[in-house]
Amino acid sequence: MGQSMRSIHDNLQAVRGRIAHAATAAGRDPLSVTLLAVSKTHPAALVEQALAAGQRSFGENYVQEAIEKMDALAGRSIEWHLVGPLQSNKTRLVAARFDWVHAVESEKVARRLSEQRPAGAAPLNVLIQVNVSGETSKSGAAPGEVAGLAAAISSLPNLKLRGLMAIPEPGAARARFRDVKDLFEKLKAEFNLDTVSMGMSDDLDAAIAEGSTMVRIGTAIFGAREKIRPAA
Repeated sequence: MGQSMRSIHDNLQAVRGRIAHAATAAGRDPLSVTLLAVSKTHPAALVEQALAAGQRSFGENYVQEAIEKMDALAGRSIEWHLVGPLQSNKTRLVAARFDWVHAVESEKVARRLSEQRPAGAAPLNVLIQVNVSGETSKSGAAPGEVAGLAAAISSLPNLKLRGLMAIPEPGAARARFRDVKDLFEKLKAEFNLDTVSMGMSDDLDAAIAEGSTMVRIGTAIFGAREKIRPAA
């Protein structure tokens, strides 16, 4: 069952409190961390409730599901982020409808997004997904490939490279978060980066301690997933 409006509000307040506590403990300004509410598999009605509680940035994994919500909430002030893997056959829809893409891992996909961004639209904000764990089952560019990919993306006219994203394997997240932040710092000045997207409901505190500027929170806001959907 979905969360009630009251509990969505309370959950957002609790997550914001966790973010503020973690940032303060790390000697950081809580305002330096953006809360991205991951609404994948949850209905537009729950996004509406989060909007009423002051949340404006939402993350989705599945393109078609996201577009249905965008249409249902047309006219609302929402910043839409694609946080799941991006198939090359979905780039046209993503380039047309999203504000951010978190999981760019190849120059091919980046080039398609730039070419397919509608004329007159603001540049699409993109993050390079880093496979910091080296797991063959995980998406993302190897750390050694990131600088070259960053240079390629930065040359594309309709994209704005904002930084890095990572999903470390459980059990070693703290060290992997540190690795991502170290890589970000090496590239930050050259590419004018400002965003490190890492940390979810279970590990946002460690991610913020290691320098995350954007945490992707689903379960702690919306509860368990409504249903499992196929990747799309």
